[in-house]
Amino acid sequence: MSYKNLEDKFSNNKTVILDGGNGGELERIGAPMDGQLWCGRCSMENPELVSKVHDSYINAGADVITTNTYATPPIAMRAINLGNQIREWNKKGVDIAKESANKAGRPIAVAGSVSTYGSWFRLGINALRPGFKEQAEILAESGVDLIILEAGSSEPEIVEAAIESTCGVDLPIWVSISCALDKVSGKLMCGLQESIDNNSEALLFEDFELVISRLTQIHKGPILVMHSDLKVTNEAVKIITRNHEGIVGAYPNAGFWEKPAWRFEDKVTPELYLKEAKCWVSNGAQIVGGCCGVGPELIESLSELSDGITL
Repeated sequence: MSYKNLEDKFSNNKTVILDGGNGGELERIGAPMDGQLWCGRCSMENPELVSKVHDSYINAGADVITTNTYATPPIAMRAINLGNQIREWNKKGVDIAKESANKAGRPIAVAGSVSTYGSWFRLGINALRPGFKEQAEILAESGVDLIILEAGSSEPEIVEAAIESTCGVDLPIWVSISCALDKVSGKLMCGLQESIDNNSEALLFEDFELVISRLTQIHKGPILVMHSDLKVTNEAVKIITRNHEGIVGAYPNAGFWEKPAWRFEDKVTPELYLKEAKCWVSNGAQIVGGCCGVGPELIESLSELSDGITL
């Protein structure tokens, strides 16, 4: 029922508001971060704080909240001998989000985060595929409304493997990838640089437009640019829009990560965030939200783009 609400907005050229980052916001309100699983333990050890974060995004106007399962994919949990708790931890993340959605008083869709966290290229693509499928199936069985494949910082081959491994799940699937600017060529690349101003580490894989053109051959659902510097997000939206016939979205970050915590270094005002988001919408985005470092204050600024604003 909640996804029907999103479909109605899409078909009427209206903007869907996605939530902001769970991990960064959990850290900001005092949740302990784990050296291996980042915010992954919070659903089990600090569920009241996870609920607080979901509630804050709903109160800020989000139409979609995301389960706190980004840091609990099977491959990451098995790496630290928690393989026997994969289902319990991921289901708990769904249960917390559903509880917040159910008490919201308006339709809220719950997106189940299937991530490439811990899915290192060196492990081999075939070793990664089962974990993507397993996590997606657990989240689907636990009652999410959609799956969001969060593949920020991952090589294109891993993104493609995640799409192929989860296509059998009978739910809408959104695909999210990150990008970074190649300062030498001036091209936007599939890769990662969280903060240009702070010269954070950059990973550059392949021309972003070429990657998007390939992804559209195997995925017809929404494609979003995620976890990328605000300065390159609008160009990424333009590239996705001209290559993809489906829904387009954007949820950049603010700041950068230094294990095991997020550094809130890039100061973004609600006014600036709304201004940038208006550009994304004018260039084809119908889903707007935020990733790490983007909290409820910035998501609330996007409310102007919601039901009353059409493209």
